[in-house]
Amino acid sequence: MDLADLRDADFALLSDAVDDWSTVVGNLEDLREAAEKGLHGAANKANWAGVNATVSREFIGKTAGEFGDAHGQARSIHRILKDTWDELVGFQGQLTDALERGRQKNLKVIGYEGGFTVTTNVPPEGRASQDRDSKAEITALRDEIQGILQKATESDTSASTVLKAIADQSRLGFSDADYRDRDSAAEAIEQADQLAHLAKKNPADLTPEEFDRLTAGLKKYGDDELFAERFATRMGAGGTLDFWAALNDPQAGRELSLRRGDSYDDLQRYLGLTLATASQSDSVAMSDWRDKMVDLVDKPVGRNAGFPVGAQVMSNLMRWGDFDDTFLVRYGEKLMETEKKYTGNGEHGAWGRMGSDPLLSHTGSDSGWDPMTGYLKALSNSPDAATTFFNQEFIDRNDENNPFERDTDGNGRNGKVSLSNFQYLFEERDWPRDLTSEGEVSVAGRNTLALALEAATTGHPAGELPTVNTPPHNREQARLMENLVASIADNPERLTRHGYMTDSIGQITSEYLPDLNRAMSDVEREPGSEKWQDIEKLYPVAGAEAKLEHSDVTKLLFAVGQNEEGYAAVEVGQKAYMGKLMDHHLDPDLPAHLRVSEDPKLLVQHIAGRSGEVSGTLGLGVQEFIGEEASDRDKQFEHAVAQRKNWISGGIGTATGVGVSFVATPWVGAAVGGGAGTVTSVVLEAVFKDAEGHALSDAQVTGGKFWSEGQVRNIAIAEDAARTAAEKHGLINSTDVGLVAQDAARQGYFNARTILEGQAPGSLTNY
Repeated sequence: MDLADLRDADFALLSDAVDDWSTVVGNLEDLREAAEKGLHGAANKANWAGVNATVSREFIGKTAGEFGDAHGQARSIHRILKDTWDELVGFQGQLTDALERGRQKNLKVIGYEGGFTVTTNVPPEGRASQDRDSKAEITALRDEIQGILQKATESDTSASTVLKAIADQSRLGFSDADYRDRDSAAEAIEQADQLAHLAKKNPADLTPEEFDRLTAGLKKYGDDELFAERFATRMGAGGTLDFWAALNDPQAGRELSLRRGDSYDDLQRYLGLTLATASQSDSVAMSDWRDKMVDLVDKPVGRNAGFPVGAQVMSNLMRWGDFDDTFLVRYGEKLMETEKKYTGNGEHGAWGRMGSDPLLSHTGSDSGWDPMTGYLKALSNSPDAATTFFNQEFIDRNDENNPFERDTDGNGRNGKVSLSNFQYLFEERDWPRDLTSEGEVSVAGRNTLALALEAATTGHPAGELPTVNTPPHNREQARLMENLVASIADNPERLTRHGYMTDSIGQITSEYLPDLNRAMSDVEREPGSEKWQDIEKLYPVAGAEAKLEHSDVTKLLFAVGQNEEGYAAVEVGQKAYMGKLMDHHLDPDLPAHLRVSEDPKLLVQHIAGRSGEVSGTLGLGVQEFIGEEASDRDKQFEHAVAQRKNWISGGIGTATGVGVSFVATPWVGAAVGGGAGTVTSVVLEAVFKDAEGHALSDAQVTGGKFWSEGQVRNIAIAEDAARTAAEKHGLINSTDVGLVAQDAARQGYFNARTILEGQAPGSLTNY
């Protein structure tokens, strides 16, 4: 900033801008609160169904969120402008004071483009006696003014840089960048430049102290949008890959590895989180970064001509954080092309690590050599991208190089078939053998596949429970669920041979219980028929229904029941769902268009019977796992159920809701002991209390005894649910309703064995 620029500047316009942005912030604060409490709150409570449940409610939620982002961005801009105005006005005042002091000392400051000079006004004949003092004063004034101009330039430049960076983050809508002042935003950008400079160094030249500084900086700033975008783009896509590959090269980074190798896992995590944050930026530079990273998926990285390729390196930096969905889908498409290239279109395996190959991941779960593992972990955090990826085609049946043949019409002859990415990965892929850091066989690949499927089918990140803000299932999610259930039913060993996948498959199943209960009704799916309309009302589905076969559901439940975590997810979920259904359908104020029957006994009979069948089938799975010998193997199932209490309490709390959207989501609103006396809270309290008691018991049981004892417990809980619901809604014959629940639950539980063995259900109900 030149002398004249600061001296003559009129900051009134900047002051007006500060005032205007203050007004904008206030207005947006009002809009944000109105959108969140009014628009979004009303949308969550509304009785959505059909397309509105998946499209309208989600759109309203995102729109309300945009108001929050707009408010945060406007607040940041206001703070930056105000800080800059305060400083520039202050610097202008300092400059004015300095010039005046110089004038009083007969010093004159002359500005010109690019600089200024300081001279004395004393005539030449009078300078001799003052020469030494005059030179000192001239130098002092020059240095003071130069310091003021330098600080003013830095203030102006940093404000410009930060404001431009914030504006570049989101091409459409608003970013959620929110800074308390200009300096904090400027510091983030400066730190990004400094840390990128460190990461560009040859690992052989990177000191342990510099490594520590890089790790700590990425940890501190990794979720800062401006920092992340600046760091990633300064590194470049190729530079990012080169850095991680070189750091793990036994030759290039040997010395650093010896001194900081035990901290590589931290750097891997924080670098990955930083890149995930950066991927969300809409800046031109970041768009170029994403394009180049996709292009580098199949290109060699580092000093070797063959491996590793870009996907092997980058996928290990994708295990944490929420990457941009579009980027993940494009990356996945290129990854699957690369997979086909190295596996002969899936005919054989690839990605096996040789002894001399570098370790690319430091999580301990695997070597990182299979790029699918890290990528699938990224999908587990990004539900929309996961859904799209799994439903995409892997190979077409008409591809002359398609190696996959199946008998699809039962005529005994195989023919080529098209496969989706889901089918290839879940049914056909030859997963490479890998080891953990402890030397044990790694299960990370298939385990991350299960996590990614959990996100893809449920619409929320794996490992979490749905909330009131989770959109109902859409058609693509439901279609993937249909394929998943059919695949497990076709060959249950796809799940039972890999039991570690069952926690995710169990959670998926628990979130599709309305769909499962519909399928288990055995009513023909005829839209418009009176019986099917009753089923639709009895088991409401807010979004798209996964259209399943009863026999397939039975095989799924039997397979899931053979793992303690899968069993707990579905068993607890079904009991919560039973409580919600009884509460919903026994409500005398239920609107007529949602009512199935005026007879509470008939309603309880249907609900308790179907719930009994679910529990009975799961119990048969546990029986299969425990076997005929008495043991303590049942305790792990009881413990898993008891542990579910902590998860529900931490993830759901005492959320409440009404309408189809609420009833159709078994987990939302599930609470223990605190849900204002809700039927579900009473049911779950009984489930957990019973499980905790059995988990502490010293008695050993056989599989058969576990199943028999489960029947007794199931009957008692169904009776409690029915009576609690009847009493809550003022029904006089609550005892009779409880007895009906007992009989129906008993019959449903028995039906489970009959159905699993391929015989007729023998249900007491019409549905």
